[in-house]
Amino acid sequence: MSCLEDDNPNIVFDNETILSEFLEDQDFINHEVIACAASDNTIGGLINVYFYPEEGAKDFRLYQSWADDENDYSSYQFTPITPEPFFQGALGVFKIRSTCKWVVVIYEREDKIEISTPIRLKVDTQPTVWSSELSINQDTSLMPVFSWDVRSEEDNAIFFEVLATETFELLSGTYTMENRFQYYNLGNVVLNVTRGTPPDLIKGETYIFTVMDVSLDNWVNEVIMSPFIAE
Repeated sequence: MSCLEDDNPNIVFDNETILSEFLEDQDFINHEVIACAASDNTIGGLINVYFYPEEGAKDFRLYQSWADDENDYSSYQFTPITPEPFFQGALGVFKIRSTCKWVVVIYEREDKIEISTPIRLKVDTQPTVWSSELSINQDTSLMPVFSWDVRSEEDNAIFFEVLATETFELLSGTYTMENRFQYYNLGNVVLNVTRGTPPDLIKGETYIFTVMDVSLDNWVNEVIMSPFIAE
């Protein structure tokens, strides 16, 4: 999951530069795009802005704001950068270096502009912790139970879990309020972004489980990633 270092492109000033101007005379929906951001695990100062592209989404854009008010769309400036596929395209990621306070991800879907909840960037004040500290219980064959410690109850809002193959093909993507998830049991899942029915695990195969501890302002406090062999 390491990222290549790249200089940010300069902001190009045109009629799409300011988010409020871009949204003029367009139908849009706030708080619709699922997105969060984390500091990179290997490259200092690099920020990864992750998002979930719904089926049919296109024209992915990242806007940055240096204002205190995260809801002031007139303060958001367009950054002409292309997202990269993540988990083989099941997610997308913008890679940036920035001193801004807020970012939003937007895209077009079904003739509407969908906008994420503003994401607070804390790469300098609260860098994301990356670890592999995870408990895996495989008493129920091919339905492992994953559990993990919460770094800070005050900072946590929700957990995002991804189970993927060894080649990072996403099998399931889920959100829970609890620091526990069982594949593929939706009993405590509050949001499911898995496309289709996830396949059964294969005994003896290696898989990778990832969980993101996400704060109220959509900054990732901790990323836990651990490979395991299905039993």
